[in-house]
Amino acid sequence: MTDSSFYYILPLLALLLSIAISSFFLLKSKFNSKLPPGPPSLPLLGNLLWLRHSLDNVESILRDLRTRYGPIVTLRLGSNPSIFISDRAIAHAALVERGSTFSSRPPPRPATRFLSGNQHNITSAAYGPLWRLLRRNLTSEILHPSRVRLYAHGRRWVLGVLLHHLAQQSETSGVAVAVDSFQFAMFGLLILMCFGEKLDEKDIKAIETANRKLLLHLGKLNIFAFLPRLTKLLFRSRWSTAVELRRKQKELYVPLFESRRRHREKDQKREMTDDDNDERFVYSYVDSLLDIKLPEEGGRGLSEDEMVALCSEFLNAGTDTTSTALQWIMAELVRNREMQETLAEEVESVVDDKRAQVEEEDLENMPYLKAVVLEGLRRHPPGHFVLPHAVSEEVEIEGYVIPKDASINFMVAEMGWDEKVWEEPMEFKPERFLSGGSAEGVDITGSRAIKMMPFGVGRRICPGLGLAMLHLEYFVANLVREFRWEAVDGEDVDLSEKLEFTVVMKNPLRARLIPRRNTLKV
Repeated sequence: MTDSSFYYILPLLALLLSIAISSFFLLKSKFNSKLPPGPPSLPLLGNLLWLRHSLDNVESILRDLRTRYGPIVTLRLGSNPSIFISDRAIAHAALVERGSTFSSRPPPRPATRFLSGNQHNITSAAYGPLWRLLRRNLTSEILHPSRVRLYAHGRRWVLGVLLHHLAQQSETSGVAVAVDSFQFAMFGLLILMCFGEKLDEKDIKAIETANRKLLLHLGKLNIFAFLPRLTKLLFRSRWSTAVELRRKQKELYVPLFESRRRHREKDQKREMTDDDNDERFVYSYVDSLLDIKLPEEGGRGLSEDEMVALCSEFLNAGTDTTSTALQWIMAELVRNREMQETLAEEVESVVDDKRAQVEEEDLENMPYLKAVVLEGLRRHPPGHFVLPHAVSEEVEIEGYVIPKDASINFMVAEMGWDEKVWEEPMEFKPERFLSGGSAEGVDITGSRAIKMMPFGVGRRICPGLGLAMLHLEYFVANLVREFRWEAVDGEDVDLSEKLEFTVVMKNPLRARLIPRRNTLKV
């Protein structure tokens, strides 16, 4: 059966199922009336609109529903309710004031549990001992500021690769399409942090391709939210493809795990050769995972599948979000040349022209740079929703009941564009964040109040917030220092969006790069 024929049969199935279980749902009507409001839905199958619309369109549909139903809306994207919150005060009440209650995750679809190592990764683990163990390991072993500083040489290496790629593109065609170079650079840096090795470009590209294919395929798995046993039969090829893509990932990752094990054994025996004792090997995320024991599961170590899930999570979370934000920021600097020149002047005032790169310690003296990055994250958050939350027990908020099995979604972009907080919210204005600006002192962690939440807020806030801000500031400063970024003659920078793993530019940024320093050799 083809995918298209399924959509003709689905309404008939919906009607038959509705008749068969109507008495059951009449008994549930009193409970359902306590849910936040939303459009009518069919039992089990959810709202009929999802039979005609892609889940990718949910944001525009929710804007329309908000005008009718208010800032909390319930949709049925399958058998369980999905609740969408667009009000920042309600989000603060849930995620900060009642953080422990709202910090769990909905159970993954049975057909796709294997992608998270059966919920043995940080993003999908339920709120509890396993999640705390995995998150504490990440934040203390890899993302602690003292550890992050150890990768300074890696950032310099990746920056050199990135600048060379951009210069080569510009010299060859006169135009740079930066998105692939940004993604490759971020991925190469995260590979180093994850596996502890500076892999060559061919090996980095192989892992990047495997990861991206799986990420892009995930959108096709949304159908398993509807009657999973039936849809798994009807769309078995989609599930089989996901299994094969994960197998390919594992095939690439496991030799790197073994390399780390061998390196650790040699290190412990103090038999390292001079060749091994160089910058090629650094302490890595994999090293920390090899030491983890799961006390709730008999003290066992992590399985290979669980390590693959955790490493895949680490690479994807740190690559696509950062490279997406970087492209949006550079696009705005191409559109706003005065801002770009102001930033270039600030960088020049801090960094001696004889120095090869802007170093990390220089960034603290660049307030306009920080403002540009913050405004980029406000205006173009890479994720327009945080990952779905769930409550640990049935709770009431704003007079509505939130059931334990519900998926709770917070609308990041809508909060960052709230006209009650931001004057001309759709305009790019870094000066908001400077001294005397309306957004001076805005706390992006949302602990005091939520005005923007590109990294989420509360207990599930992105643990990589500090690393992401460092990478964005570091690369933006160096990109502007090396090149003058100009629009291509006869072309406007298009800020249209499309959803991939993150919300990316529908038409990737194309720019003319004019060297400012003439120090790069292609």
